[in-house]
Parts: sequence; C-alpha cells; structure tokens
Amino acid sequence: MPARLFSAAVLGIDGYLVEVEVDISRGLPSFDLVGLADTAVKEAKERVKAAVKNSGYPFPAHKIVVNLAPADLKKEGAGFDLPIALGIMAAENIVAPGRLEEGVTTGEVALDGSIRPVRGVLAMTLVARKERKKYILLPAANYAEARVVKGIEVVPVRNLLQAVAFLNSGLTPAFPETKQEEKSNPGEEDYAEVKGQETAKRALEIAAAGGHNLLLNGPPGSGKTMLARRLPSILPPLSREEAVEITKIYSVAGLLPSGASLITRRPFRSPHHTITRAGLAGGGSHPRPGEVTLAHHGVLFLDELTEFRREVLEVLRQPLEDGVVVISRALLSLVYPARFMLVCSLNPCPCGFFGDPVHPCSCTPRQLQRYRARISGPLLDRIDFQVEAPRLGHREILGSGEGETSARIRERVVKARVLQEERFAGSSIYCNAHMSSRELKKFCRLGPKARGLLAKAVQNYGVSARGCDRLLKVARTIADLDDSEKITGTHLAEAIQYREIEKWR
Repeated sequence: MPARLFSAAVLGIDGYLVEVEVDISRGLPSFDLVGLADTAVKEAKERVKAAVKNSGYPFPAHKIVVNLAPADLKKEGAGFDLPIALGIMAAENIVAPGRLEEGVTTGEVALDGSIRPVRGVLAMTLVARKERKKYILLPAANYAEARVVKGIEVVPVRNLLQAVAFLNSGLTPAFPETKQEEKSNPGEEDYAEVKGQETAKRALEIAAAGGHNLLLNGPPGSGKTMLARRLPSILPPLSREEAVEITKIYSVAGLLPSGASLITRRPFRSPHHTITRAGLAGGGSHPRPGEVTLAHHGVLFLDELTEFRREVLEVLRQPLEDGVVVISRALLSLVYPARFMLVCSLNPCPCGFFGDPVHPCSCTPRQLQRYRARISGPLLDRIDFQVEAPRLGHREILGSGEGETSARIRERVVKARVLQEERFAGSSIYCNAHMSSRELKKFCRLGPKARGLLAKAVQNYGVSARGCDRLLKVARTIADLDDSEKITGTHLAEAIQYREIEKWR
C-alpha cells in the first residue's frame, strides 16, 4: 500500500498543501521523485537515505517512487525532506500511517537525522489550519513563529527520532515556552534628538498621520536622513492582522530573526542605490519578495533618490498606485502586497548647494536640467508632497534645547488614524492616502473659498488631476490632525505649501 501524507509549500507569500505519495515495490533499488521538483527537492533522495540509516532505521532496498501533487506547480526548497522520509518509513510500517494524514509535515533533514529550519513556516501553518489539519510537525527552530497561529497543534521536533515517536505514541516532545511577541525597543530613535527643522517635522507628522508619500529636499548635512530614520517612532502601532502579514512576508523571504515569533514594529527599509529592479520589486529565478514588499505596512526610504537608476525607480509606479506588485512568469503570476509609505531624500542639485545662502552653487543650467530629469514626472506625481530641509544656523546647531518627543507626536498621529479608521470602517482603506475617487467626493468636500484656492493652485503650479487628488488627501489629513470635520481654506493652504514638486517638472 502506498503511504500518503501532507506537506506544504509557499506560492508568493501564501501557503498551499502538497500531497506526498510514496510507493515501494519490487524491483532493482532506485529512488525517483516526480511532481515538478526542483534541484533542491531532488537532492532530498541522498539526504533522506542517510538520515534514515543514521537514525537507526532500515532503508528499503527496493524501487521507491515519491510523487508530489499537484504536479503542475513547481516544488522548491528542502522542506519536503521530512515528509518524504516519514512517508518511506510509513510504507515500511515503521510509522503508523493513519496519523500522518491528519497533519502537515515540513522540515529539512541533515545526514545525521537532525531537522533544520525552513522558510515560510507561518504561511504553511496558516494553510494547515485553514484545511482543518490537527497538527503541523516542523523543525524546533521554527516553533516560535508557528505558535502565532491559534487553533492548531504545533509539534516541534529536533530529529527524526522525535518525529517517529510523536507519530507512533502521540507524545509531543518537550519544548520551552517562548515569548509570543518582540519586546519594545528601548533604544528607538527620537525626534527630540533632531535640532531645528520644525517644518520638516510637521510634514513628517502629516505623512505619518495619513500614510502619505514624502520627498525631503535639502543640502548635504541638513538632517534629511536623520529625519526619515525617525519616522517609524511616530507611526501608529501594528494591528494583530498587520503583524501576522508582515511576519509571514519575512518568513517567506528568510529574514525572520532566529527564534522570533511575531514582528510588532513597522518595517523600515532603506535599500542602496545600486539595487536592481528585481531587488526592489521582487522576482528572480526563484521569485522572492522585493524591498517594496518587505516595507509593507511600513516605510520604504530611498536616500539620494537621483542616484537610483531611472528604470529601477519606474517599477514603483504600480505598487504606489495599487498597493501590490505583480511578478509575471511564463507559467504563473505572483501577487505580493506592497502598501508602504515612500520617503525620499535628495540634494537640490549635483553639487548640493542650489539656493544655499552660504555655499554658492557651481552647477550649470544644463547640469541642473539633467539632474532633475533623472526622476520622471509620473513618479513625482505619486509623491504627495515635498518639504525643504534647509541648512541649520549656528544657533540651532550649537543650541542645547531639545525638540518635541516622538511620543507626543505619535499621540496626535494615533488620534488622527483612529478618526480615519472610523471613517473608512467596513472597507479595505485604513488611511487617507489610500482614498479612491469615490471617497474623495464623499469626505473631501470643499467650501467656495477653499475651492477657489484649489483652482488657483492648479492654474499657478500646473497641478495634474492626480496631483489635485493628492492635495485633497493631504488637506484631509491636516484637518484630521486639527480634529476638524470639514476641510477649511487653512488646511488646504498648508497642503498647497508642500506642493513644491511641480517646480521639478
């Protein structure tokens, strides 16, 4: 009788069940793996054979065929080692076959029979619970992240012997309890450490309150990077659903810290300007999440924006507009979530001192034109507002006074986000930056004076239709911070003040 059990694999960032069938028959000794397996899966034959023998069990000297279904999806990674080994042992009546089908098994086996961790365990545990499996048998090193999922028994094993003992006796191996969540970071950077730049701080507060994209423009040494890196300190805390989704992404990408369970801090990703299109958007020969997905529910910071290749920056258009990135291949398309805040910084010109009152700019008009042309108009249109970070004066640099703390700013941000959650209750929108045309008409109505002010802004700055919508979204967030139900002319005027992007066209 062929043995049958279930494992799991990851497609995109979601798990799916894989049925593992093992048949042992008379014939010359052979070991065949079928079911569209990649090289890593096919190499399991040698690992499994050595692990079974070194664990003290006999390995059958017969014809072995292992089928991984569904056969039309490519199987990747070493996570099928443990289910293949247990399937062979079940076919030989070493393991009770009935209990195998009740759960999901995953793990890489070493030659000595120990079990090594694999990627994407959180996604596999979620699909195991969805398919009403009783347990998931997995490497002990993946125990913490799997315990995040309630409603399914998590069985951690360190070696093949423990796995066999659980399946035959039902005894779960003893394992120490772990913390479900990360501790807060006592050394988190604070805006109180930033001297001056009150206008930039105000703009970052608005961006955090509404989830808006922001461009910081200023000479070298003005504190642009320092301001951006402190943005996570004023963002609202993650909800349980957001934390699970982020943890699942990092687990699939293999970036979850060892022993970590649930990521509770919003991501802050700052890729180098030499990054490729695949590194930013995701993909590759074995598709993996890119930086836009790793920044999901957090911040993607692009320092020195003009140093990034233009064709790389253009891949940001879809995720900024739709909140997802689609990776298309010949046989399938993968959809990765990418709902993030884009924060960029740049110098005003190649030398960095255009408009600086101290250092004269040495750039020619031609150099300035070429420099600004590195960023396309459609990408600029997707940035909600720009703020200047000017050179600090000697009094600000040498002053000993501290600014407002991140904790106080965060209180206002959280209060504004609560208003938005109530406003968009029952929809997939959770902040003002994600409003569609329907929500704009409903929640961003303007009075006659404010409408006249917007008309002048469109005429004087040449704001596009998309730019006009983004102005209204920013004004709506400023009104929320002011605890105002209506958008007044003052709110709109402040939003227009930050619309310096049009000067780059």
